[in-house]
Amino acid sequence: MLKKFIPQKPLSSIGEGSLSAGTDENNGLVQREEQRTSPPTIDPKKYMAEHSGKDILSSDVEIKGSIKFQKELLIDGKVEGEINSDGVLTIGENADIQGEIKTKSITVYGKVRGNITVGERCELKSRCTLQGDLKAARLVIEEGATFIGKSEVTSGGVKPAAAPAKPEIVRNEEPAPVKSAFGSRV
Repeated sequence: MLKKFIPQKPLSSIGEGSLSAGTDENNGLVQREEQRTSPPTIDPKKYMAEHSGKDILSSDVEIKGSIKFQKELLIDGKVEGEINSDGVLTIGENADIQGEIKTKSITVYGKVRGNITVGERCELKSRCTLQGDLKAARLVIEEGATFIGKSEVTSGGVKPAAAPAKPEIVRNEEPAPVKSAFGSRV
């Protein structure tokens, strides 16, 4: 006796659903799929962007090179190099920074040897040491802080990552022909 062919859904991979067996009206065995609700897949980049808080470089971290970040960073270790950001930087009590810092906002608790350029607010806490020049829109220096260098407080915001503009050379005339002192050789 021939049975009528009934197309079935392809079997799902493990974990997507479960299979159960039943019978159809002709007493034949039929497989049907029951959907399980599985947890949604997590995009790691999206998760990190939404759930990122303050990033921390602890006191046992030593870095030679440049650091770039976007939101908030607390450095409590040693850094030798450049730090660039449009975010908020905190230099911890155990930190020892040697290099140029350009950021939106900074709070210094530790030791910095190098120039600091801040777009908004710079705060030097009571036990910090800064050896270098400082440029900021707002400056707060607590009693007991050590600051060796010069400061420039601007009324407008300072752009932290802006490089000084180079003058442009424009020539409208054709240069005069140059005559050689030793005669011309062809």
